[in-house]
Amino acid sequence: MGQETVASGYVRSLIDFAVQRGAGREALLAGAGIAPELLADHDARLPFQSYVRAMGVAKQLTGDPALALRYGAHVDLSDISVTGLLALASRDMDEALDQLNRYGVLVVEVPGLCGAPRFVVVDEDTGAGEERWLIDRRGDPNSFPELTESTLARMVCRPRAFAPSLRAHAVEVTHSAPAHAAAYQEILGCPVRFGAARNAMRIDRSWGPHPVAVTPRYVFGILAAHADTLLEQLSGTNTVRGAVERLLLPDLHKGSPGVDGIARALGMSRQTLFRRLKAEGTSFAAVVDGVRARLARDYLAAGKVSITETAYLVGFSDPAAFSRAFKRWTGASPADWRKGAR
Repeated sequence: MGQETVASGYVRSLIDFAVQRGAGREALLAGAGIAPELLADHDARLPFQSYVRAMGVAKQLTGDPALALRYGAHVDLSDISVTGLLALASRDMDEALDQLNRYGVLVVEVPGLCGAPRFVVVDEDTGAGEERWLIDRRGDPNSFPELTESTLARMVCRPRAFAPSLRAHAVEVTHSAPAHAAAYQEILGCPVRFGAARNAMRIDRSWGPHPVAVTPRYVFGILAAHADTLLEQLSGTNTVRGAVERLLLPDLHKGSPGVDGIARALGMSRQTLFRRLKAEGTSFAAVVDGVRARLARDYLAAGKVSITETAYLVGFSDPAAFSRAFKRWTGASPADWRKGAR
């Protein structure tokens, strides 16, 4: 994976699911290196690696190697993102798939698509008859098979809640058989072939035109307008500045971030990073300052942490230095600003 991101709600729903299955929330967050305040806004973005770490720690704490499969089978996308709500407000499964292709990046950005749809339906002549397959075209899937597991489990299992007749006849995955391979058949309810050339599920011809409209149709336009706004905001972060901001978020509480480490993570030299940021009309120091200012306002407005804790969370070891910076950002002290925000 590159510098892709996931929605905060995607990470939070995984953590909630793992806690339901016995994981300790504080231990999970600490192990994944995620400050709980970063999960407050469902639509905020976190680095994809935050989700990868959370999944690894969640599997360890629950003792369940098949956790990703169970997560996909039990947690509906509508509980995570507006993308899932749009799918449930679609006329039929074909339209729901269109929404997943258009708005799926709001849940998780995946590599290797270059603007092409992630999910495609193809008809294949097997010699013994024609089969219809729904294929997940995400790139580099074996770097994180858990995403394959949760995605296919969600697409196989969740439609049963409103359309029991919809079922997968077979599943193919590109990764090799894991130690928990038996759980695939148990959870998906169909044969699974490991080490295949693609990640896919075989479906009936009736799958596409099958009615959905679980959510009232009139909300479709409202949801689409909100999703389009989020898409526009996400596209605005696809800059070097946006990439730096995403890398800063998980570790900002550790103090002054190192520009060399950020540059290495982006695959460029320190000088190239400075030059690219200058071309976007900003600097590394300004990006750090802006992220700190935005997070500080969010933390104080939420009212769940103290001013001293806020200072620590945005990278200040000295509360007095934080107060001076906050007054420079807003023209008010943290205490006065918090009063005005309530």
